[in-house]
Amino acid sequence: MKVKLYNGYGWKSLGPGRAPLRCPKKTGFIVLLTSVFLLTTITYISEYLLKTAVFPDTLYKKVLNQIHSYYVVPEFLSASGNQNILAPDGVQNSPTQIPIKTTDIPIYHHVAHPSNYHFILNEPDKCSQWDPFLVFMVPVAPHDVAARNAIRSTWGNESSVQGKAVLTLFLVGLSGGAEAQQQLKEESRQHRDLLQSDFVDSYFNLTIKTMVIMDWLATRCPQATYAMKVDSDMFINPENLMSLLLSPNTPRENYITGYLMLDRPVVRDKSSKWYVAEELYPEQKYPTYLQGMGYVFSNDLPEKIVEISKEVKPFNIEDAYVGACLKQLGVAPLSPPDPSQFRDYMWQYNREDFLKVITTILRSPQQLIDIWKDVKSPIKQIKLE
Repeated sequence: MKVKLYNGYGWKSLGPGRAPLRCPKKTGFIVLLTSVFLLTTITYISEYLLKTAVFPDTLYKKVLNQIHSYYVVPEFLSASGNQNILAPDGVQNSPTQIPIKTTDIPIYHHVAHPSNYHFILNEPDKCSQWDPFLVFMVPVAPHDVAARNAIRSTWGNESSVQGKAVLTLFLVGLSGGAEAQQQLKEESRQHRDLLQSDFVDSYFNLTIKTMVIMDWLATRCPQATYAMKVDSDMFINPENLMSLLLSPNTPRENYITGYLMLDRPVVRDKSSKWYVAEELYPEQKYPTYLQGMGYVFSNDLPEKIVEISKEVKPFNIEDAYVGACLKQLGVAPLSPPDPSQFRDYMWQYNREDFLKVITTILRSPQQLIDIWKDVKSPIKQIKLE
């Protein structure tokens, strides 16, 4: 009995009791494929083990990851799911249209530099129309409408203080979905005070957020005399702040003041939200900087900070990073004439205290509304629940 067997190249006849004929070409091809697969697997596993062994979960690794995702797919498209979001100049962005400026910025600096981000929502002519003396720039989470509305109804509603024009704007990052993005567009259309850039909005990216604020001030609002970066959970007393800025002793160049942070150690505890790895910031202490809750500065500084940031490796503590940029510039943060006006927390409400301060942190948007109403009311009508 003869049996025919297909060996991949043709039919071979086999005699009784004979093993199938082997084809060396086919066997070699299979061996080659197996070898390639094994080498690929070994390489992948080795690369993974090397990364996890050498690099902790720090900004450095996340910077590289974000650079990779930025090159491949614009973050605002991947996060929002909306392929029709436009850059401020009206040109639709795509992976091939986004200008990447890396010639004079080291790769680990690239992700934090504001030239790599684009405004989805913008108010480019706001300052030319308003001609503000002072601009409040408020970084806030996209979903935190309550905080924005509380500010709009309180200190952010002050458009003129002691005869000087004041402007308040909010900056957000990516909203995280098409529905949320549409809501932001509606909010922007209603209030005309919302800026949105295409970075992922997270606590870890506050350094990016702050640098985008500085860049907007430098490029879209150079006519302002002063600006203030102020968090969305803050009480601001604009009258006291304006008195400080209008003082003849207050410089109008290379000036920045607020709650001074002196000789602060770098946190190396990996379980802390303030952890910074040595490869990002090798010094054991930060240079003097201003607590990020709210600091005011002359408006010549944003352009200088953005430019010098090309030489300062970014790390994830935004206010300390600004301090590192200032140190590189040779600009020393100054203590305010009355340091007690820049407060962190006041644990009990006292109307007289709030009449004296410039800043303090609050617990909720509703508390801001209640305190503002009380502070602005005549003394005989005081009633705070």
